[in-house]
Amino acid sequence: MFPSLRAPGEFGEALSQTVVAGFAELIAEACHVCGEADDGSRADRFFASVPATSALLALDVEAAYRGDPAAHSELEVVVCYPGIRALFVYRFAHVLDSLSVPLLPRMMCEFAHRETGIDIHPSARIGSAVFIDHGSGVVIGQTAVIGDRCRIYQGVTLGAKSFDRAADGTMRRGYKRHPTLESDVVVYAGATILGGDTVIGKGAVIAGGVFLTHSVPAGHLVTGPRSELRVLSMDATL
Repeated sequence: MFPSLRAPGEFGEALSQTVVAGFAELIAEACHVCGEADDGSRADRFFASVPATSALLALDVEAAYRGDPAAHSELEVVVCYPGIRALFVYRFAHVLDSLSVPLLPRMMCEFAHRETGIDIHPSARIGSAVFIDHGSGVVIGQTAVIGDRCRIYQGVTLGAKSFDRAADGTMRRGYKRHPTLESDVVVYAGATILGGDTVIGKGAVIAGGVFLTHSVPAGHLVTGPRSELRVLSMDATL
């Protein structure tokens, strides 16, 4: 995915074959333990998607470099940024999820969650050139939709407002529970956005610490109530 990280002669046909065989085996094993037949076609389609996934990751790296003045190079972004690591795993897991490969996509995203503190469900839909800055504590739910060129900071939750139940009392599944961010949205640290009907319009900005359960028109800024600050002297004589 990132040729600049190669050592001379490190990557060749033998290693490519090893990677392909390893992923094909993982997909087959996941299907087997879940009682599903595997004819190898899902692995073939997964590998066919790699160039497009690579292109998306390159846009994510570029967005992170352009969006963070602390970044010295795109190489630093690739090697060091947890948001890129989480998106790297998510984008491949999302392909596997869209191919109905069982278990493995969620395992991959939970591995990334442990590594980065960023929890992305593999079924979430994330557009191109997305930047997750810092990232610790970010939660992106199963049915969340994120448009192109969005920026999300640490501690942001794109979650469900409530859980519907079926007539027999069991949890209802398969409906949209998580919000949609249209393109060019910025969500600052600690914001919580809930609900499957909640749509944050193109170019909107959600300030840090906001708790939001309703839609926002395009191009609007959402802020919370101004906190009253008290500055007190620590001098015991006063």
